[in-house]
Formats: sequence, C-alpha cells, structure tokens
Amino acid sequence: MSVAGAQPFIKPMQSPPSVSPGIQRRHTLPASEVRPLNTQDATSVFEIEREAFISVSGDCPLHLDEVRHFLTLCPEFSMGWFEEGRLVAFIIGSLWDKDRLSAEALTLHKPRGSTVHIHVLAVHRTFRQQGKGPILMWRYLQYLRCLPSVRRAVLMCEDVLIPFYQKSGFKVLGRCAITVANLTFTEMWYPISGHAYMRRNSETNNFGVFLICSRVLCVVCSI
Repeated sequence: MSVAGAQPFIKPMQSPPSVSPGIQRRHTLPASEVRPLNTQDATSVFEIEREAFISVSGDCPLHLDEVRHFLTLCPEFSMGWFEEGRLVAFIIGSLWDKDRLSAEALTLHKPRGSTVHIHVLAVHRTFRQQGKGPILMWRYLQYLRCLPSVRRAVLMCEDVLIPFYQKSGFKVLGRCAITVANLTFTEMWYPISGHAYMRRNSETNNFGVFLICSRVLCVVCSI
C-alpha cells in the first residue's frame, strides 16, 4: 500500500472552502490536523526542537540543515500535528537497514531499509502536559502499519524516559552503543503485530515493525 493510502492516520491538507462573493471568510485553517512535514516546515520544527533540547542536553538531535535533509529525502517518515496552521508537535524519521543503531544512523537515510528510525519527537512548550506526545507517537505507529516495507525496530532514550516509552508499549532491549558527549542511552523495541486493518490485499496477520527512535533526549515534561 502506498503512503497516500494511510488516510485514517495521516490527514492531508484541506483546501479552503469556496466562499461566495461578498461573504467574508472568517477562518479557513482546520482546527487540528496531522500530516507529513515538508521543507517549508523545517524552521518551525527546528525552533521547537531547539527550545526542547538545548536547555536539557546542550544540543539538538537534528540541526536545521539536517532537518531539511530528512524532510527532503523522506518526508513520508515524518509527522506533524498542527492546530489552526501552527505546528505544535512533530516526529521526524528515516529508514535504517540494520538491527541495531550505529553512529551512521544519526544522519543517514537508507531507502532499502526495513527499519524506521525516529530521530526526534518534540512538543511545543505551550502544548506540553496535554498528552500530545503519546498521542502523536500512537498515530505514527499506526501509520507505519500501512507501509509494507517496514518490518522491525528499536529506540534509544535516556533512562529517565524508559517509563514513558514502556507506557507506549516499548520494551527494553539493552544498553545502546552510541553515546553523545556524557549522555548514555537505552535501546527499546516495539513489536507491531497483526492489525491487518490497514493492509488491503494482504493475508499477513503477524507483521513486525522495528522502530528506532534515535537521540530522543527530551525530559518527560517535554512530551
């Protein structure tokens, strides 16, 4: 199934409704929508990411040029939550072709890979403590079920975030080989099985998605 077929979880931009002459248009933006990101969203993405991460770790998982890089190569593995046209939360991912993370996974997109690698999940400071992080992650994982090339995965996070991801269904895989400055990480994995609900013309019921969340450094209050 093509990415475009994942309609229950990715909501495309809606064209403004036609307005008769003489009737003032008060509001044309959808109140809330979820859609893939594009390069025009890069600045907004980076502004949210910079505020969320620099105060905690002193650095961002993705710098602005890297955000543009992934949104150019593989926008279909990103997801943004917009309210009245304003980006409030996002995920950026790419494909990876190995079972475990290496340093290359932080910057590369492997088009033939079967592992989805989430580089960053962040929520705008105004919209934190509202459950948007877990909801967006859930929608992203449901969306991945639509992609027949995706098979398996892992995420890496600081230990303080292990309970957060456990609540989302992730399981501890072990210590991650990657370190960033003085930060160490734990790899967690998420088995996605069944739910052929989104898979047309498929008889496969036990289908694994291995999701790699790389450098997810947000503190719990950031998501």
